[in-house]
Amino acid sequence: MNNFSHINNKGEANMVDITSKKNSKRKSSAQGFIVVSKETLKSIKTDNLEKGDLFNTARIAGILAAKKTSELIPLCHPLSISKIDINFNIKDNGIEVITSVSIEGKTGVEMEALTATSIACLTIYDMIKSIDKESEITSIRLISKSGGKSGNWKRKQNY
Repeated sequence: MNNFSHINNKGEANMVDITSKKNSKRKSSAQGFIVVSKETLKSIKTDNLEKGDLFNTARIAGILAAKKTSELIPLCHPLSISKIDINFNIKDNGIEVITSVSIEGKTGVEMEALTATSIACLTIYDMIKSIDKESEITSIRLISKSGGKSGNWKRKQNY
C-alpha cells in the first residue's frame, strides 16, 4: 500500500474519493507579485495602457481561471465556488495580487486560489508586455486556508 492520496494500489493516478467527507465552510487565499518598471507603474496608475482596463481584465481572467481549475489540473474536483475576490495592491516595484476563494463543500479551494492568482498575474503580464519586457511574475503562493479536516493554516511570513 502506498501513502499517496492520488495514487491507487495499482500505482495509477486517480481522483480522491470525497464521498464520505462532510461539507464545511472553506476558504483559501493566495498571493502573487509582478515586478514592473517605474515607467510601467506610471502608465498603470494613470490608466494609460493600450490594451485597456488592466485590473478589471485581470480580475475577470482570475475568476474564470478559478472556476476552471478542475479542467486545468487533472485530479482536482469540479467545485461549486461560493465567492472569489481578487484584489490588487500597487507597490513601489510592482503589483501584488491577492485572491480569496470560498466554498461550502467537501474539499478545499487552495488550487482554485493559486490558479486564479497565477492567471491574474499572467493577464497583467500580457497587458503590459509591449511596454515592459523586463516584467517578472514572482512568489505565487498560498497564504492561508481554513476549514476541513486539517483546519486552519496561515503563512508565517509575507513579502
